[in-house]
Amino acid sequence: MTFGAMPAMAETICSALTGNWRDEHIFAVYQSLALFDFYQVKTVDCDRKLEIAFRDLEGGEEYDIARLPKVRTKSTQVNTPDFDVRLALYRVLVVDLTLIHGIGPSLALKLVGECGTDLAVWPSSKHVTSWLCLAPGNRISDGKLLSSKTRRSSIRAAALLRLAAKTIGRTDTALGTFYRRLFARTGKSKAETATARKIAVLFYNALRHGMAYNDPGATQYEDRYRSRVIGNLQRRAKACGFSLEELPPEPEIAVS
Repeated sequence: MTFGAMPAMAETICSALTGNWRDEHIFAVYQSLALFDFYQVKTVDCDRKLEIAFRDLEGGEEYDIARLPKVRTKSTQVNTPDFDVRLALYRVLVVDLTLIHGIGPSLALKLVGECGTDLAVWPSSKHVTSWLCLAPGNRISDGKLLSSKTRRSSIRAAALLRLAAKTIGRTDTALGTFYRRLFARTGKSKAETATARKIAVLFYNALRHGMAYNDPGATQYEDRYRSRVIGNLQRRAKACGFSLEELPPEPEIAVS
């Protein structure tokens, strides 16, 4: 961020720094500025070390940079490493995790750091969602289901996926539509959990099976959901000895 691009902010900061400064105040400001510059240098050193670690992990895998899709969004996230994280992950994983809506380069890097690159330890996506405590609970006593609440989790990957679910709820995508539909029906908490579970399944399938995610879009998702609801209603009506018929379109009223 540069003050040249935001003159209003520069003026605000200058006015805030104008006042009756004593010597100890100026000393404290200089100390804070020196610490800020020091941490910036150390952050760059960490980024360089991380970039070198990615190069060591490539291991001669066959990958084609030309097959890497174009960047979906060009906005830069806060605290993103100063190298191409998306390209570095693609060279190691040979799959682009950022195709999954809600997962940007920084989040993909954090998820890989938490879960690793080999997800064979989980035989299926059901196992990984259970480990993340994103699957419904199964408390049974004497053959009766006592509770289906999800368990509380301190796993960092689960918290990251819930944050991604909250962000994706504001997008015009299939996952965003899914989040908003559940939010209206069951509330915020359950919508976040269910959407985070879907993202976790997509993440697992991408890393374990190399599946590339293709967003069907909000409109297609709504059409599929409507067809599923109609099918369920028809089966229930048939079981009760009835049949459903579509109402004819209402005639248009001419306005003179």
